[in-house]
Amino acid sequence: MTIIANTKQKAVYVCRECGYLSRKWLGRCLDCGEWDSMDEQIQAEPKSKVVLSPTDKPVPLYLAPDGDEERATTGIAELDRVLGGGIVPGSVTLIGGEPGIGKSTLLLHMLAEVAAQEKKVLYASGEESARQIKLRAKRLEAIHPNEYLATENSVEKIISMSCEMMPDLLAVDSIQTLSCAEVTSAPGSVSQVRESAHKLLEMAKKENIPVVMVGHVTKEGAIAGPKVLEHMVDTVLYFEGDRSHAFRILRTVKNRFGSTNEIGVFEMKEEGLVQVSNPSEIFLAERPLDEPGSVVLPSVEGSRPILVEVQALVSPTNLGTARRTAIGTDQQRLSLLCAVLEKKGGMDLYGHDIFLNIAGGIRIDEPALDLGVVCALASSLLERSIPSSTVVFGEVGLAGEVRAVGQVDIRVKEAERLGFTRCIIPKSNAERCVRPEGLEIIGVATMSELLEVIFNQP
Repeated sequence: MTIIANTKQKAVYVCRECGYLSRKWLGRCLDCGEWDSMDEQIQAEPKSKVVLSPTDKPVPLYLAPDGDEERATTGIAELDRVLGGGIVPGSVTLIGGEPGIGKSTLLLHMLAEVAAQEKKVLYASGEESARQIKLRAKRLEAIHPNEYLATENSVEKIISMSCEMMPDLLAVDSIQTLSCAEVTSAPGSVSQVRESAHKLLEMAKKENIPVVMVGHVTKEGAIAGPKVLEHMVDTVLYFEGDRSHAFRILRTVKNRFGSTNEIGVFEMKEEGLVQVSNPSEIFLAERPLDEPGSVVLPSVEGSRPILVEVQALVSPTNLGTARRTAIGTDQQRLSLLCAVLEKKGGMDLYGHDIFLNIAGGIRIDEPALDLGVVCALASSLLERSIPSSTVVFGEVGLAGEVRAVGQVDIRVKEAERLGFTRCIIPKSNAERCVRPEGLEIIGVATMSELLEVIFNQP
């Protein structure tokens, strides 16, 4: 295809927060509402006439190249899990997370493992000096002769190095520090991030080099830069966790080559990130036994069952309006379940502060959490403990009914494997699920049945 272009230069104003474009300067962005965020940029508007060449023709889908790509394993099982089995050649992966959460540490571990497979890897860093990176790599024992380091901010130079070296993996830390010579704005601006990512994407597809990029996040938790950045790449991973907790969760948000429901669990130690192959035992290790307000929930993330502890504290309030605080789950869902428990369970929660926590720093958003929240709230309010050998899961409706959830068998098997002897689940699930020997399955259909089973009271 031939493009005959005639360009002219003109000034535009772009919001550095969201990428909104305006023909005139604005004190406040009309899209995101940020003040004093409009930067002037020179934009070329091409007046193009497109001429199609003989090769520019659509082809039947069945004649297109096959999409079966041989994945390259990273050597880190938890990372391979969230990637769908490994890294696809020519793919672009974006890893986001808060400062200090462990993104650069994960990159060094990954590069060292890939290099140990007799493959060349290139680490391009625009944030730290070579001395700083080597000091951390020595501490993590992540140094290998096949690892190459470039402390460079120019995206053109990084691409030139990659095309000359042809590494099996390119890691860029971070995309917000790169600059493109064709863009006049400062590194980290919307235009620089977009153009730098676009050039790396073109290089990855053309040379079949997989690229892993680190992205900073905003105060709202989203990856900084234009939203189009997440649309451009093939895979988006978020590194979650509280820096005060040792556990880190690597969650898939977008994956063109695999499932978006998988998570990887890591523990931050002195030697770096350590894989947690059995997170259920870790999350329940410090669980208080037979304590009011505590119950165990078999959750499922992708294909992996994880048993977590749901904690609730219900305390009388001296304020005019009671507080509702949820850590590790949706606060609106907590308010909804409190209303159902008051209306259908006959419990007075109006004059009480309610605090809900998913222990271990993990976040659970699936409907199966509802039954665990209801049991924990009732247990804390009545000061009556739920037996430590009991697990519960199920969805609760506004009418007080207990609804069925999916993937029941793997939840039940995980509970039985860890030594639990009683499992309270929705009645419709109990009629069809596998019943392991040594695990009592109790089905409940309503809120009143649940309370009667839990506390042996009508």
